[in-house]
Amino acid sequence: MLVRHLNSAIDWHARVFNYMHEHGMYPAYNLSQLLNNDVRNANRALQMREEE
Repeated sequence: MLVRHLNSAIDWHARVFNYMHEHGMYPAYNLSQLLNNDVRNANRALQMREEE
């Protein structure tokens, strides 16, 4: 049962990754863009914290 659930989770992860990658939502092979997105998201999180 555990193996079946693990394989199912891996399958869904692959589907989501492929969809996002094909639609330009996840630049998995562009490190500088990934890092820029991480910095932008971190800054957003810090701004949200300051607004509270």
